[in-house]
Amino acid sequence: MNEIQGPKGLTRKILIGMALGILLGLLLKQIPTITFVMDILEVGGKIFVASLSLLVVPLVFVSLVCGTAALDDIKKLGRVGGKTVALYLLTTGVAIAIALFMGVLLQPGSGFDLTASGAVGFIAKEAPPFKQVLIDIFPTNPVRAMAEGNMLQLIVFAILFGLAMTMAGEAGKKVSEAFVHLNEVIMSLVMILMWAAPFGVFCLVAKVFAEQGFSAILPLAKYFFIVLGTLLIHGLVVYPLLLKGFSKLSPKPFVSKFKEVWLFAFSTASSNATIPITMETVEHKLGVKNSIASFTIPLGATVNMDGTAIMQGVATAFIAQAYGIEIGLTGYLMVIVTATLASIGTAGVPGVGLITLAMVLKQVGLPVEGIGLIIGVDRLLDMVRTAVNVTGDAVVTCIVAKSENQMDLAVYEKIEEKVF
Repeated sequence: MNEIQGPKGLTRKILIGMALGILLGLLLKQIPTITFVMDILEVGGKIFVASLSLLVVPLVFVSLVCGTAALDDIKKLGRVGGKTVALYLLTTGVAIAIALFMGVLLQPGSGFDLTASGAVGFIAKEAPPFKQVLIDIFPTNPVRAMAEGNMLQLIVFAILFGLAMTMAGEAGKKVSEAFVHLNEVIMSLVMILMWAAPFGVFCLVAKVFAEQGFSAILPLAKYFFIVLGTLLIHGLVVYPLLLKGFSKLSPKPFVSKFKEVWLFAFSTASSNATIPITMETVEHKLGVKNSIASFTIPLGATVNMDGTAIMQGVATAFIAQAYGIEIGLTGYLMVIVTATLASIGTAGVPGVGLITLAMVLKQVGLPVEGIGLIIGVDRLLDMVRTAVNVTGDAVVTCIVAKSENQMDLAVYEKIEEKVF
């Protein structure tokens, strides 16, 4: 594995960009008339996210083709897939269980005394039936799947293409070599974009805080901090315990080397846009072989939403308490099952967090209009839960890679130079 070096001190530069962005955003919140600055920030932020998104499809396709061809065993692919999906379902179930516990214990909705009168409106997009989701996983046109950024269809086509390369013998080997070289070029593109990361992060964070500010938190401060605290517990306590328990790996190198991915995820609030950075970090800093990372990371970015599950758990408890509706133990168990399955059942649907929350609320008889209460603070929380989502993807990737002996432990344990 050739280690690709990013710009020195990148974490420090991103943190500086984020801090300056927060300060500028809060200043602009007090001076809303300076619209041209907001326009500049919007342009800079959107160009940065678009540049990251540009790499997602080619990176996922090329990397997954390389990884599938490298496995050279259909049974091994099935085993890796089974472990990955099982671990993703486990972490999501644990996440929402912790969230419900915190929501019931701390009572964020107490004191609201609302009635389901439609005063606070929210209309959720309809989620597709589960059978249609299964059908839609298989592409009819791979080019269209790439153009639309349909990750599940892209994953299926890349796996089939990689298997075909393996079965094609000598011709497949020649094509495989070309894909390996192409993958290195794409990873070099990722490094180029990382040079611009501090500026992109600055623009994105400044715009969010200029629009939201801290004032948006005050009416729902209890709900906000319960969700935030639960996200931090899951990200900094549960994941390290799972990593240590399942793989015997020390969480310390993981936490040390994953800081940049957290910053990218926080600023973009998009698991898909963070895929190139997550892949680069997992492969070149944590030592996971491409044959594993190329499968688990794109799949996780599509179907693994622990951060979203935590929001759904606390939000369900909050809305039940705000409307004075008791759903009981059976209702909370139903929330865990529904939200866990919905995290896969609505994969790839825009606004997936609110769609799955609407499904959960309907399942236990709570008013969907209650979602309108939490939308005001959801943007800030979305940034944190995206960081939790990508952490879950990487933890599961490390666990699966270790179990399959597809991990360079020397790279994982290597101590990085201090950049602060």
